[in-house]
Amino acid sequence: MAKAEHPSEQEGGAIRRRNEQAILAAAERVFARHGYRGASLQAIAEEAGLPKSNVLYYMGSKRTLYVRLLERMMERWNVMLDDISAEDDPAEVLSAFIRSKMQMSRRHPEGSRLFASEILGGAPFLQEYLSGELRDWVQSRAAVFREWADRGLMDPVDPVWLIFLIWSSTQHYADFEAQVLGITGREALDDDDLEDITDFLTRVVIKGCGVRHPTQTEAARGNHAHS
Repeated sequence: MAKAEHPSEQEGGAIRRRNEQAILAAAERVFARHGYRGASLQAIAEEAGLPKSNVLYYMGSKRTLYVRLLERMMERWNVMLDDISAEDDPAEVLSAFIRSKMQMSRRHPEGSRLFASEILGGAPFLQEYLSGELRDWVQSRAAVFREWADRGLMDPVDPVWLIFLIWSSTQHYADFEAQVLGITGREALDDDDLEDITDFLTRVVIKGCGVRHPTQTEAARGNHAHS
């Protein structure tokens, strides 16, 4: 029988999780405002309302904290595609992916801008991640997209370019918010705006990629067989 955890241990775990989340949230804001070079652990500690020693204890170094934030952002963005298979409906998967990405950009604009800044700077801290773990992830998703195309569920578009398109179009409204607001004359985008944008992007991707529901494909095959 497993030994019951003492209340003090439970409290310690809760405190650790709370402090780590506070540090990550504060670091996301500070790095987004000042970039990697301009940010300091002291500024992050002050933003989090914790001693600098706590930041070092939980995160180890500024570099470790920065990379953890960037990788966490990618995990948030891509979770909707983690468990897809060729048996799924591509219209449902792509629609859910676009909606999830828009929601993440809405909830975490600083993280989105932070990632964009890293990429625009040549991705000095993410090269290993981009060419390793993320590349493998993209290729495995692309394989599913190709199976959908082989089954006639969508046009044979390049799946890697499609993933890039969804990433960039959904992140645009966070990364280039000043441009969006300036051109549209809005002070901010509200929930209705984000819903309209999500619907628009979904229609563009679904129609542009010739995505068809599995029942449509089966019906077309049946008609062809009887013709």
